[in-house]
Amino acid sequence: MEAAGTDEVDKLKTKFMSAWNNMKYSWVLKTKTYFSRNSPVLLLGKCYHFKSEEENETAPVRSRWPVENDHVVISGNVEEFRRDFISRIWLTYREEFPQIEGSALTTDCGWGCTLRTGQMLLAQGLVLHFLGRAWTWPDALDIETSDSESWTSHTVKKLTASFEASLVGERGPPSILKETRRRSFEVEGRNEICHRKIISWFGDSPLACFGLHQLIEYGKKSGKAAGDWYGPAVVAHILRKAVEEARQPDLQGITIYVAQDCTVYKADVIDKQCISTGSENAEDKAVIILVPVRLGGERTNTDYLEFVKGILSLEYCVGIIGGKPKQSYYFAGFQDDSLIYMDPHYCQSFVDVSIKDFPLEVLKASSREKYPLFTFVKGHARDYDFTSTPTNEDDLFSEDEKKKLKRFSTEEFVLL
Repeated sequence: MEAAGTDEVDKLKTKFMSAWNNMKYSWVLKTKTYFSRNSPVLLLGKCYHFKSEEENETAPVRSRWPVENDHVVISGNVEEFRRDFISRIWLTYREEFPQIEGSALTTDCGWGCTLRTGQMLLAQGLVLHFLGRAWTWPDALDIETSDSESWTSHTVKKLTASFEASLVGERGPPSILKETRRRSFEVEGRNEICHRKIISWFGDSPLACFGLHQLIEYGKKSGKAAGDWYGPAVVAHILRKAVEEARQPDLQGITIYVAQDCTVYKADVIDKQCISTGSENAEDKAVIILVPVRLGGERTNTDYLEFVKGILSLEYCVGIIGGKPKQSYYFAGFQDDSLIYMDPHYCQSFVDVSIKDFPLEVLKASSREKYPLFTFVKGHARDYDFTSTPTNEDDLFSEDEKKKLKRFSTEEFVLL
């Protein structure tokens, strides 16, 4: 009887805390972000400059980050930066999603921020792989100007306008222009299908391969439960396991490598790419490299700032996750010494990604947003087996590995 009474108290406590967190994180103060017109803004390897906005020109510039970024271009178009930023997939706390197995939770408010930022990091890697860094969401700039319209109605209007324009074009422009327009429309359609597919993989449903429910299942095997706070290092290994276990054909050529002791072993990365299954085309294979590393002691060491900025300047960077103790953010860019981030600490309603034409605007950041570390070594690492243990094949981490993960600080970052 006492056990039953304790269970009821725990359930009541969980429901009360969930309700409190839902109310707490549903309030958002919209603050305006101010950028300098005299300094470039870097966003995941793309460089923008607002000084020449009126000229609407794009001019090459030599980056202060060596070698890899000599090709970076500075754009004077503010709208291009906004389009690029809003095109990133923004995943936040959710409420009223299907109950998490083994708990009474239907929300992750107050505890799921690192899982959400980990999802954003992985989502950016998938967008980069399938759509490329130059891709942006065509409807990005329409989010704030069409609050009264649904995404579907806006799309219908856009398609109707495109169709009418094509009819007008038939009376005048040469056939080569019509063919170019048709191909462009087809490419945009394929990209939108791919974009929606990527988002559906992160749905708050037990069936979504990178959804909260699945990530928590992998977390259980490392000693974590729904409602616990997850550190970035643990999330890195959970994401690796989730990608390895994904059964979708499109994901068979993708793997994740998690660095050990802040060291990336080149031969191990090559081996990861070679064992990618399901695709004979080398271009369909990809390795996402995650590096769990602590940036200082009680607070972030400012000596690392320039290196962090260099990482965010790389074309193939998918961002950084981490932040204050028990508060994780997704860092995507910077201007001068100020980092640009996406905040998961905002409670939104559950979005059913299984329905056709599910709304995309709630998965995009808009006016709510505020805007040697590790080494590469030739050869292989020591043989740490993170996929099984000698005693229990169901465990994700061995006992020694669990002790290692516990030593990581809550102020870690995960870099790519």
